[in-house]
Amino acid sequence: MNELVGTSLYFGMVLTTGAYLAALWLKKKLGWAVLNPLLIASLLVMGFLAVFRIDYGTYNEGGKYVSYLLTPATVCLAIPLYRQLEMLKKHFRAVAAAICSGVASSAVSVFCLVKLLGLSHEDYVTLLPKSITTAIGMGVSEEAGGIVALTVAVIILTGVVGSVIAELVFKAAGIRHPVARGLALGTSAHAVGTSKALELGEIEGAMSSLSIAVTGLLTVILVPFISGLA
Repeated sequence: MNELVGTSLYFGMVLTTGAYLAALWLKKKLGWAVLNPLLIASLLVMGFLAVFRIDYGTYNEGGKYVSYLLTPATVCLAIPLYRQLEMLKKHFRAVAAAICSGVASSAVSVFCLVKLLGLSHEDYVTLLPKSITTAIGMGVSEEAGGIVALTVAVIILTGVVGSVIAELVFKAAGIRHPVARGLALGTSAHAVGTSKALELGEIEGAMSSLSIAVTGLLTVILVPFISGLA
């Protein structure tokens, strides 16, 4: 099977796109929060590769082209933010405080987890970029000496879990303001959370888009100073 699919340069891209479209259809059909399209698509791809015994290298020959779209897709999130500039100006102080506190709480939670579980320094710097988008997190992890592949997995897991539990957390905590909801999703669950924020509303999506960029920037600045703490 590896030889067969290896002849198709775009096999991985077609499989990835097909799995994601199937996951979107399933989410729309059933409407369950746990059916996050990214999570379901990942499971479908892994299941397909396992059943047909296709190795990751063969799949990634075409699958890697999907990754090229990650950065421009992230940049495009600036569009809903531009449409909500007046809202941003109105709540600027609250927005700045929320993003800074989100970055700080993420770093503190990783530090506490590492100390509690007795993890190594390598594990610590691998986990530090967990709440920023993959495009930035990979570079941060590599520069700090972390395990880049594991960082990617942690980032994806953080985003998926954040988007799945977001509405439940908002309801339990009584968080109703669209700015607060958007900032919470973008700061804690990066691009995956932003896709959820866009489902909730344009204001939520705009604030979440802003959070991705600023959280990534602050994390890049912060990591060199705190990477030696554990």
